[in-house]
Amino acid sequence: MFAVRPEPTADRRTAAFTLVELLVVVAVIAVLAGLLLPSLARAKQSGYAAACSSNLRQLQLASLSYAQDHRDELPPNSFSFIVGETNTPALTNQSWAPGDVTRDTTPSNLMAGVIYPYLNSTAVYRCPADRSRIFSPESGHSIPRTRSYNLSVWLNCELEFRSSRTIAEASRPSASEVFSYIDTHENGIVDATFGISPAHEDYYGTRWVDQPADRHNRGANLAFVDGHVEKWRWRAPKIFVEWGQDARPDGDLDDLHRLQSKLPTPRDP
Repeated sequence: MFAVRPEPTADRRTAAFTLVELLVVVAVIAVLAGLLLPSLARAKQSGYAAACSSNLRQLQLASLSYAQDHRDELPPNSFSFIVGETNTPALTNQSWAPGDVTRDTTPSNLMAGVIYPYLNSTAVYRCPADRSRIFSPESGHSIPRTRSYNLSVWLNCELEFRSSRTIAEASRPSASEVFSYIDTHENGIVDATFGISPAHEDYYGTRWVDQPADRHNRGANLAFVDGHVEKWRWRAPKIFVEWGQDARPDGDLDDLHRLQSKLPTPRDP
């Protein structure tokens, strides 16, 4: 007879993680997430900034195409609002983007703009990092605003009689040194015209008529007349209080003067 050997009973435990081991794994995952999430967030923001830059480049190239078809004349920039207790239309001629982004719930005004045929897309009028929204009675809920950018008042705007009417005039001192389209602060954007005065003017020389955005890591994108785009980082955060507010002495005034240095040489009165 053969004796059946009993199976060993010592340490016959099912293989599994202990509580301490699970806590270690969770801690490691938390550390890795803490290291990776900021990098992912920065990558996402960089993607938004790149898309915004592409939008502005397309807008400026469309403006150059418009000028080529209109004897060098820049797209009109004269659909403006005098902003007060109520928004009053001051000039209602054709524009690159007529309308009021605080009221427009459809892209119809953008499609009525003179440069839309050169773009055939309304998506390029909005920065992907712009989180501003507007209530839509049609849908019954809030929707993204239709536009994030403005065009300098110094480019073919009747509101500023010294503004450049043609590409040639806007290229003084140089087409690469004159800004055109700009990322505009979401709390101050209304019409499509970016108001700014030269630094030497008595009243508005030290005030923001309109204010640029700072949603790209305290920066904004600017297109220039020659078609290139630059990302500027501001020395001070942009805090919108009201139109025409004083530039603060914490670097905000330096930012204003830097932008003023990129205006075209004014036309003779």
